[in-house]
Amino acid sequence: DMTPSERRVLMDDAIQREIKRLGLDKPFLARSFGYLGSALTLSLGRTERMTSDTGSRQVRAVLLERLPTTLVLFGTANLITFFGSLFIALFLSRRYGSFLDRAAVALAPTSAAPPWFYGIFLILIFAAIAGVLPYGGMLDAPPPETTLGYALSVLKHMVLPLMAWTMGTLAIAVYARRTFFLIHSSEDYVELAKAKGLRSNTIERRYILRPTLPTIITQFALTLVFAWQGAIITETVFQWPGLGRLLWQAIGLFEVPVIIGSVVIFAYLLALSVFLLDILYAMIDPRVKLGAEGQT
Repeated sequence: DMTPSERRVLMDDAIQREIKRLGLDKPFLARSFGYLGSALTLSLGRTERMTSDTGSRQVRAVLLERLPTTLVLFGTANLITFFGSLFIALFLSRRYGSFLDRAAVALAPTSAAPPWFYGIFLILIFAAIAGVLPYGGMLDAPPPETTLGYALSVLKHMVLPLMAWTMGTLAIAVYARRTFFLIHSSEDYVELAKAKGLRSNTIERRYILRPTLPTIITQFALTLVFAWQGAIITETVFQWPGLGRLLWQAIGLFEVPVIIGSVVIFAYLLALSVFLLDILYAMIDPRVKLGAEGQT
């Protein structure tokens, strides 16, 4: 029964109330600090369609309930890849030109395929044909009642995703770090250390590993940050209930708050990691000097 002008006034009033509620009438800088505070406290608003397992519609609750499962799988997978490639690369750098070294170089192109590609074949071989491992998921149905049974069930479901992730990332990581160590092994100061008669372990620890610590720590920090997000397609292939699969579901449902919340948290974690790394570089890099000594 309202006239068009009355409806317009009512709509304008509603819009102005919403602008004031969201703080959009404040200056850009003030709004930016407000968004930063909301992100750091995980005050990410409410979802539009999705809910958590407990029925909550808070974006924070939806994300946090999937975080442990993602960290269990991809934290383990990334740590295996990082430390495995590090020790294998050191081993190969001492045996340059050997059969194992040439084999590692030949296997590097196998990492061109993404982990989920290998996951499909692993499911076909070990689940469909052999029947020794589950197709996907995180737990048996029904879930085990004991703590030990629960842990063993999770480990059994983690085998195929871990194998797929390792096959898709380990070879290229070994090749990259092996090349990196070989480059530093040919530096003049390493040759001088060898001429002085230092032991190989001492040369490796002081003159090869220490200058490469900034790169190693950077890769380790970024590994932990990227483990937070999981992997969208890999989690979907294995039906792993983590943040990657949650993001895939949110994209399909046009659940904008969940998508933005996931990206915002990742961005702030990445920025924080870069900030802390700049401080660590000055502490661990022997080529960086602090204070008056560095100025001279």
